Amino acid sequence: MEIAALVSGGVDSSVVVHLLKEAGCNPVIFYIRIGMEDRDGYVDCPSEEDIEITAFIAKKYGCRMEVVSLHEEYWEKVVSYTIDSVRRGLTPNPDVMCNRYIKFGCFEEKWGKDFDKTATGHYATTTAIDGKVWLSTAKDPVKDQTDFLGQITNLQVSKLMFPVGRLMKSEVRAIAEEQCLPSAKRRDSQGICFLGKINYNGFIERYLGRRPGKIIELETGKTVGTHNGYWFHTIGQRKGLGLSGGPWFVIRKDIKENIIYVSNGYDPETQYGRTINLQGFHFTTEDPWGPFEGEREITFKVRHTPEFTCGHIRRTGDMYMIRSDRKIQGIAPGQFAVVYDREHRLCYGSGMISF
Repeated sequence: MEIAALVSGGVDSSVVVHLLKEAGCNPVIFYIRIGMEDRDGYVDCPSEEDIEITAFIAKKYGCRMEVVSLHEEYWEKVVSYTIDSVRRGLTPNPDVMCNRYIKFGCFEEKWGKDFDKTATGHYATTTAIDGKVWLSTAKDPVKDQTDFLGQITNLQVSKLMFPVGRLMKSEVRAIAEEQCLPSAKRRDSQGICFLGKINYNGFIERYLGRRPGKIIELETGKTVGTHNGYWFHTIGQRKGLGLSGGPWFVIRKDIKENIIYVSNGYDPETQYGRTINLQGFHFTTEDPWGPFEGEREITFKVRHTPEFTCGHIRRTGDMYMIRSDRKIQGIAPGQFAVVYDREHRLCYGSGMISF
């Protein structure tokens, strides 16, 4: 079986190569450059250290290695999406888009099509049921990344391999140290890849500029401060408002008037909600329910956490609505709500949270 392994230089994807070799496979290693390129020049996300470590892994295990570039596609599919979402007052999730359209989309079209399987270092698993392959959660609940994979397609799911998904992160680290891999003690990557070391607000300002506006207390209508543009803030945000007498939480944004509404206190009720409206719901393998009346029991996530929330889902036309069994903090339009079965084992898919 011909396997392509996507290796970034991090500990997880490095251990993927070791596990594949142990299983008798000889993967071809691909390092994907996904920096960004625009009229002002090229900003490279990956560092040379990443490529050096990946090259070391390839040499250690006797694998062929290719460095391929998808930075133009990344700008078109992910960076532009991020800028446009922020401009519209939404909270984007570039990692979700990157997985669907770049790592498992453009890569597949250009190089992956020549291989039987594509292996990655994501913490996820797949489960075969009645001849169909489902995206399913990882052994390590803290590291599980199925919420970042909730927009991939059934063809992508059926072709992907997640060798570290059945291991705890501590086990992955232990293997890396035992094998003397240079990535053994590397910290996990944080933040949005295409920014590299660029400050996020600085990046947003570069494309959207500044537009001073009011910060208003929701309950009283009193102006309590100013901001430099609604696009610098997201629903549920606590830090970075520059207000005294806090804590303050962003509760709502008026895009037309460029107003940020906030509430004061350590646990204001206004930051919570129980109803989540979804648009463009996407099933990873297939619709598990088919046409149905009323509601279906589910578990779900609206952010990257180990915890799942129980709730019910209802369909109305092309829209889905989740009714949560408990109140949810900071429901931010633009983010994805990812839906699982009641045992939170199978990831059914995800939809974008709408206003």
